[in-house]
Amino acid sequence: MSFNIENYNVEYKQQILDVWEKSVLETHHFLSKEDFIEIKEFLNNFDFENLDVYCLIENKIVIGFLGLYDKKIEMLFLDPKFIGKGLGKKMLDFAIVTLHANKVDVNEQNKHAKEFYEKFGFKVYERTEKDDLGKNYPILKMKL
Repeated sequence: MSFNIENYNVEYKQQILDVWEKSVLETHHFLSKEDFIEIKEFLNNFDFENLDVYCLIENKIVIGFLGLYDKKIEMLFLDPKFIGKGLGKKMLDFAIVTLHANKVDVNEQNKHAKEFYEKFGFKVYERTEKDDLGKNYPILKMKL
């Protein structure tokens, strides 16, 4: 298998949304159905060109993506079929080494994500009661 990280192209948007949905359904069991629908609608209307977005591609198919703003990882999602194969590490290494990312926010309820980032040296420096949309999902702000 050959995986490449490529710059976002608007043609990838639907594939990114599909990866996001599969990933969230697999890993974000704490989200209410209503909030899931609201976030999905928000992303459907979101202009991914407002972030530095990179896609993990296998055979011209997006299987993961990474979005950054000002050295902060705003999103990192991987198709659940590819979790545990070192590809999250590949994307995170790219973010840290190539893009100089040094911060990330993680849902407190997403223990696996927190542990993933901790393995790479991220540490919690702040906790908020609500997420960026004002929802009751505590956020752990982490940095290298």
